[in-house]
Amino acid sequence: MSLSAEVTTELSGSRSVVAHTGWRRHDTHWVISLFGTAVGAGILFLPINLGLGGIWPLVIVAVLAGPMTFLAHRGLARFVLSSSRPQADFTEVAEEHFGKMAGRLISALYFLSIFPILLIYGVGLTNTVESFMVNQLGMATPNRVMLSGVLVFAMIAVMLAGEKAMLRAFAFMVYPLAAILAALSVYLIPQWHWPEMVAFEGGSFLNTVWLALPVTVFAFSHAAAISGFANVQRREYGEQAEAKSGLILRNTTIMLVGFVLFFVFSCVLSLSPAQLAEAKAQNVSVLSYLANITDNPVIVTLGPLIAFIAISSSFLGHFLGARESLKTLIAKPTGLSLGKADRIGIALMFFAIWGAAVINPGILGLMETLSGPVIAMILFIMPVVAIYKVEALARFRQGWANGFILLTGSLAVSALLFSLLK
Repeated sequence: MSLSAEVTTELSGSRSVVAHTGWRRHDTHWVISLFGTAVGAGILFLPINLGLGGIWPLVIVAVLAGPMTFLAHRGLARFVLSSSRPQADFTEVAEEHFGKMAGRLISALYFLSIFPILLIYGVGLTNTVESFMVNQLGMATPNRVMLSGVLVFAMIAVMLAGEKAMLRAFAFMVYPLAAILAALSVYLIPQWHWPEMVAFEGGSFLNTVWLALPVTVFAFSHAAAISGFANVQRREYGEQAEAKSGLILRNTTIMLVGFVLFFVFSCVLSLSPAQLAEAKAQNVSVLSYLANITDNPVIVTLGPLIAFIAISSSFLGHFLGARESLKTLIAKPTGLSLGKADRIGIALMFFAIWGAAVINPGILGLMETLSGPVIAMILFIMPVVAIYKVEALARFRQGWANGFILLTGSLAVSALLFSLLK
């Protein structure tokens, strides 16, 4: 069954609801926002990570990417919308369904899975702009404290300006990003060559696919923005929020899979396995590697631009999720109002991200890896557990989707833990 048919048939009454509400500019803006949250700087390393195993594991991962992305994020949105309290955020929903202690633990882990990514993006944004100013514009090396402070403050200011400003910022950044990704993918077509066919070995093939699943999960993850997204749809559409959320998430998935996988395949078909291995050994992005081996001014110019737009848009989406969860985590034990807790949380995150950007630590990759298993469990496993525990989600207990998400989520978590321990 197609994703479109799955949305309109599995959701109770969704066909008539969607026809009644129609598609609005509001919905398009949220597709763009979720797309921007998912497409971070990691997309520049995705062709290397997915292409190293050969063409067939890449094909299998490409087939799985769409259903995994859509069903997992829709499950998390359903979880948020299942609360009996209007405008309940992720923390409050977790406490309502799993109890105070377990709910706060889940919420704390959720925040801690997002926050290291914000630190990484703060460092990455500063490094990208600094490199562009020095190497492309020929300027002197700027003061890192001032540069990072201005950049982080500018990103947070967009979020503080409100939902409309945030959605406009996403549109301003993501439309050029999608256009550049598509143009670059087409630009590489003349360099495509028939992929090398490696002898099929069952054990090796399955192992490659297994280890590629975490990369796929996080390349397309926009889980950080789902709680805020679901609450906005509940405010906008009321009882129709669930159906409308499913439709928006479906279209986001189509856009993500279409643009990102076209870029991945175009890069992989332009490079040999040996070149991909060399790029991984050099620890550079696929665009940097292509620029180095071809001395192509187009790729040299587009590389920093794509990195800047991708990091900025993904920063905004992840800050949305971190801000929402942190304010509740602060307010609950202290008794502060949500407004005051929100201001304290924003200040704490600003100084932490700014500090990381100034220090430029080398341990951020490890932090990202450690946050991986948690976000995979929250995105894939926890919503399925809730379906079979929470009466408000009981109508979703039938169907193959729950088993598929639980299986792929468990495989992704186990692959991440295996990568950490080996």
